[in-house]
Amino acid sequence: MDKLIYLSLNIIYRGIVIYLILCVVIYFLSNRSIFVPPASTYHDNKNIIKIRTANSNNISAIYLRNPNAKYTILYSHGNAEDIGMILPLLQEYYSWGFSVIGYDYQGYGTSTGTPTEQNSYADIKSVYEYLTLQQHTNPQHIILFGRSLGSGPSIELATKVPVAGVIIESGFTTIYRVVTHIPIFWPDKYKNLAKINHLKIPVLFIHGEKDNIIPIWHSKKLYDTYLGPKKFYWIPNVGHNDIVIDATYKSNIMNWVNGLTS
Repeated sequence: MDKLIYLSLNIIYRGIVIYLILCVVIYFLSNRSIFVPPASTYHDNKNIIKIRTANSNNISAIYLRNPNAKYTILYSHGNAEDIGMILPLLQEYYSWGFSVIGYDYQGYGTSTGTPTEQNSYADIKSVYEYLTLQQHTNPQHIILFGRSLGSGPSIELATKVPVAGVIIESGFTTIYRVVTHIPIFWPDKYKNLAKINHLKIPVLFIHGEKDNIIPIWHSKKLYDTYLGPKKFYWIPNVGHNDIVIDATYKSNIMNWVNGLTS
């Protein structure tokens, strides 16, 4: 009996050790799949501004300033994108009456540095400080807009600084659960679900019902968990990358924004 107990404990011990080793390996190797920067689709020019980060890198950004706008959208893009690819989208938001700033994470586009979770937090904070300290933008007039991967930096920043509200488009609960569905590996990255109730501001959740990259249950879980002021916009018949084609995309966002001042 003692031998059986010893064998059982030995198996459990070995299993724990293997699990911990696996968690460490996944944690340090996961950046290769989390961050997949495309070859830069643009070159530095007079329209590209450079913003210094806390770790002394320079990230690239595009700032479309609308002097008549009340709100400025601080846009954090998805994984395999850069600001050259999303420029038409930024211009679209600008045409709606916003000032808009979009930026590239370290290692994306012509930004220097290496993309990591912590670096992405430093990146968005640097852009926020550029708006508030250099452009003298009222923090209460800044809307954080995080798409997909960008939901992580946006939620993190919103827990640290004042903003008018947050738009989470195609967001996720945690980065590993995009693959595993249930929380298996610890520590995880971009723990949006654990952070969401540190926010006390209006949040709009947007997600395509046919998203097969980040399934919609992620946003529904975030929405159900959040106790603050919130609205959702679940879009039928669209996936991860075609949300903007929906006929009511603009009206749903503008109705939410108009509610910020009502």
